Parts: sequence; structure tokens; C-alpha cells
Amino acid sequence: MISAVLQTSFLGDMVLTTPLIERLAREGRVHVVATPANAALLANHPAVAQVLVYDKRGADRGLGGLLRVARALRRTGAQRALLAQGSWRTAALARLAGIPERIGFETSAGRPFYTRRIPYRRDLHHAARLWQLANAPGDAAAPPRAAMRPALFPGAPEGAAVDTLLAAAGMARGGPLIALAPGSAWATKRWPYFPALAMALLGRLPETARLVIVGAAADRPLADAIRTAAATRSLEDRIVDATGQLPLLASAALIGRCAVLVSNDSAPVHLASAMGTPTVALFGPTTPALGFGPLAPRALALDESTLPCRPCHAHGPASCPLVHWRCMRQLDVTRVAEAVLAACPGSDH
Repeated sequence: MISAVLQTSFLGDMVLTTPLIERLAREGRVHVVATPANAALLANHPAVAQVLVYDKRGADRGLGGLLRVARALRRTGAQRALLAQGSWRTAALARLAGIPERIGFETSAGRPFYTRRIPYRRDLHHAARLWQLANAPGDAAAPPRAAMRPALFPGAPEGAAVDTLLAAAGMARGGPLIALAPGSAWATKRWPYFPALAMALLGRLPETARLVIVGAAADRPLADAIRTAAATRSLEDRIVDATGQLPLLASAALIGRCAVLVSNDSAPVHLASAMGTPTVALFGPTTPALGFGPLAPRALALDESTLPCRPCHAHGPASCPLVHWRCMRQLDVTRVAEAVLAACPGSDH
């Protein structure tokens, strides 16, 4: 059977959709509708027959763009559409493409266009929820944890880009790399103590260890704060700023080389899960129970679990509704550093 997966949401959502794609590929060709940003993550993926880019906020904006992409989707011959992103727009896209079977969650805005609606299991990880879209009618089975692990496939160009970046920073292969991801699209999800964490780690890691700051170009001010802290102790040569320096799949390749990733609840957590990198994930206004915790083989989610105000938002509000922002401010540097050192070989933990 030919399937179409429509996923036009955030980068992390696309990563978490890969287990569903791999499941469908065992039954036939899988075409994926993606945004320009998240399409790049699927390069080299053996389960993906074709990626159709839907630039819903740019070149394909409006009815004309919707119809253009619908025609391209119709030409794939897909017999079923799995609406991993549940907006009315993606549902209409599948309907306009003439795909006879359209499956999505019963809570989605696009559900009037679906031919089958399935429960949105809030007790499951989101990768498992998406995996269930391929279940047969009446089948409520959830996948084992191993089947939930996402997968990405950086190739030789991505590896070469990482080599070039590290060589330019004077970081030859040898010592362990620890990745720090201080950014997030939502301000309240950004743990404020990454500079202090970097100093704590460099004080206890072997001299061959290096810290690599990963993220988008917009995260560069956060990286600058870490580098400034390191400069005060003449440790700047042990830090490389990779923010905005690599394409997405190359960033995944870089994270894959690291001994551990420390990240806010953001896309790098899911990149690390796909690359099998041990992860320490920091949660503030959101919680792992919402379904977006790390899936790496060795992963730990840290948060202030006793605060009654959490979670306060599905994604993270622009500012703390109660002003105090204790969910992040009370997450102690020492606690995070100990978790990182426990996962990192050669530390004095």
C-alpha cells in the first residue's frame, strides 16, 4: 500500500514521526509532506520514497499553493494519508489530493476531513501516539519502547561539515565532546544557568574534553554568554560555538559524536534520541508526561516535579503566568552537572 504522511509541524515532531514512517515502509512506499525546514531531516532516510515540500507560509501560501501541493500529492498514488499534523489545512490537502483513506486523531482541528479518527492517548509518548496512526481499526496497541526510537541518517557530506567545523576550532578527534543546547523557541523553556554549568563541567572534566554549543543562529547570544564565562577563566579554547553553523542533519551528526547532550525541552533532545546520544533534558513549564521526553537509550529528564503549577502550557508560554519562573530558576546547576558527569566517560564523578 502506498502511504502519505503529512507532518508540517515543528522539527522535533518530524523526528518523532520517523518510527511511523519506518512502520509504513514495511507495507509499501511512503511519501512525506513536510515544511522546508523539517524536510531536510529526511534526507538519506531509507524508509522515505519522496519528500513533498509544502511551504505553507511562503511560496505555497493560500489556496493556489494548497492546490499545487495537492496535485503533486495526488500523483504519488497514495491510498491512505496519515495526518501526523492535525490542522484543517493538512487535512484539506489530503482530501483535495483525492486520497481515499485519511486517518488522524479525534482531537485534531482537521477531523471533519478524516475517514477514520483514533484516540489521542495523552498517557503515551508522542512517538507512540503517531505510531498508532498505522494501527488497524479497533487496534489500540502501543509500540514497545524500542519501536518508538526515531532515526536519522546523516551522510558523508554532513560528516565532512562536522569535521570542518571542529578542525576550524582546533578540536581534533580524541577527547570527549559534550553538547550544550541552551536555546528554545519559547523563552520560558530556556534554563538560565548554562554558563555556570559550562564552568562546572570544565572544572571536572579531563582537559581533553570540549564543550560544543548547538542550536540555531538565533541562539548565538546564549552561546556568547557561555563563551564569555569561559573567557573569564581562560577556558575559551575548550568551547566551540556551532550555533547556526551547520544544516540540521549535520547538527544531528555532530550530536551523534558527543558523549552526552544537555538540552532544554527542544529539538536537540529529539536529534539526540535519533542518534543514540545520552541525554540530560531540562524541563520547566512543560513536563515529560506531555509526551515529548527523550528516547535515547541513556536519558534523564530533570525538572522541579513538586511545583503544583506545572505544566502551565503545552509548549511553554512567553512568560511565566505566575511571574516567579521557579520551574527553571530552582533547577540547580550542581544537580544538572552531576547528571552530565555521570553520563560522561573520564569525568571525576
